[in-house]
Amino acid sequence: MLEHLNLLWFSLLNADAGLHGWRLDLGVFAAKYLILVVPFGLAGLWMGGQAPQREAAVRALAATVCALALNVLIGLLWYHARPFADGIGHNFLPHAPNNSFPSDHGTIMFTVALLLATARAPAARRFGLVMLPLAAAVAWARVFLGVHWPLDMLGGLAMALAMTLLFHTAPLTSACAALAASMAGLYRRLLARPIARGWLRP
Repeated sequence: MLEHLNLLWFSLLNADAGLHGWRLDLGVFAAKYLILVVPFGLAGLWMGGQAPQREAAVRALAATVCALALNVLIGLLWYHARPFADGIGHNFLPHAPNNSFPSDHGTIMFTVALLLATARAPAARRFGLVMLPLAAAVAWARVFLGVHWPLDMLGGLAMALAMTLLFHTAPLTSACAALAASMAGLYRRLLARPIARGWLRP
């Protein structure tokens, strides 16, 4: 039943043969390059210099690393072929025929978006809310171009929800706060000169 729904949703979302022009360009941009908002956004939150922002950025990064590690474990235990590897649909984005479930792109985007959207720091929360539709766009694009199944993206979202709940528990909240403080101390020591000159925030 689940695989039938997966195939049905894929057939509705996957682009038709002969896709070209702005629709192809838009899909490729969303599928390949929107994910770059993650490192730039986390770096921007860190450079903002406020402790709550930095803690939110560290928590989102730690949660994403844990989520990707679990994705690798899932892939080792249960291989699920990508649509083009099974000869299904139309593929417009070259990709290795490795495990598809859950989507790493979807996991990264949704995990960072949800962790930041539920953060205490207003700047982090605003950025997380902006990221949520971007995460949905990445999920759509990778199905549209034929490199993922819809359930791969729902799997990434489920992983993100689990990490969000986990990283809001008291032990991990405290651990991320301590890690952020340690990283801030290292940051100030390594970049003391540009900080002293006012080029970077302390």
